[in-house]
Amino acid sequence: MNGIVVIDKPAGCTSHDVVAKVKRILRARKAGHLGTLDPMATGVLPVCVNEATKLAQFLSVADKTYRAVMLLGVQTDTQDTEGKITGRCELMPRQEEIIKTLAGFAGKIKQLPPAFSAVKYKGKPLYRYARAGEFPERTVREVEVFDLKVREIDYPHVTFDIVCSAGTYIRTICSDAGQALGCGACLCRLRRVKSGPFTESMAVSLVAGEGEEKRKELLDRMLSMQESVPYIPAVVVDDSTARRLRDGFQPDAHMLRHNVHSFLVVGDMIKFTGPNGELVALAEMQMPAVEISRGKENTQAARLLRVFK
Repeated sequence: MNGIVVIDKPAGCTSHDVVAKVKRILRARKAGHLGTLDPMATGVLPVCVNEATKLAQFLSVADKTYRAVMLLGVQTDTQDTEGKITGRCELMPRQEEIIKTLAGFAGKIKQLPPAFSAVKYKGKPLYRYARAGEFPERTVREVEVFDLKVREIDYPHVTFDIVCSAGTYIRTICSDAGQALGCGACLCRLRRVKSGPFTESMAVSLVAGEGEEKRKELLDRMLSMQESVPYIPAVVVDDSTARRLRDGFQPDAHMLRHNVHSFLVVGDMIKFTGPNGELVALAEMQMPAVEISRGKENTQAARLLRVFK
């Protein structure tokens, strides 16, 4: 039982709560989520089960897509409606100003992580310090907004869709936009509709049931490890080669000479799959594919990153 199950996270619980429930239902040894969602947020939360937890480092950096609702005229200490109100403003900006201001967040931007966030400081998440009334210095980080479109303006609410890099705080965008507009703002609702290759259509609800019926549903909807990395080029190997890779053999030119994509360059990732489609290993190219046929057979052509049993 190794794979990824996509959960439609409900509001009011933590991502850790969801993982614990999935682990309990499936009676799994290990489980972990990809990309934390705040308790108020809903939507796509991929949960890696057992051996698939080894994939987390390769999947958690994927781009995310959200639908957000911003509340104009209200500022809070958490930058969302869950926090304490720190400011109000009755004066509302014009629709054209709102659209132009939000459009200005497209591209690479600098963000100061919220004081109430899971970003670590000296090994502890910032929200633990904030709850204790401590606010250590935070470091500005660069994130990227690939697309941002306003869907609806129904004062004082603004609904927008955003595609962004991992680590982007949507509530900080709302707060920063509110400051730029002069009225203040905070995040009112947030739903993640896509996380890397994982979409809403794949998601399973955990709102009701923990019995055998729910367990069967999760198993039926579970994605294999190979399916979870569809964007990584595959190299199919036989059982003998799969065993060698699992024993730590570094892929050489002989192994890849007749079985590698010609467009691959140094630094590209590849996945090795067995004859039955199972994921065997992930590796990073150490030489361009076009040079493999000209190199010595025992020349290392790729470096193993992860091996899966």
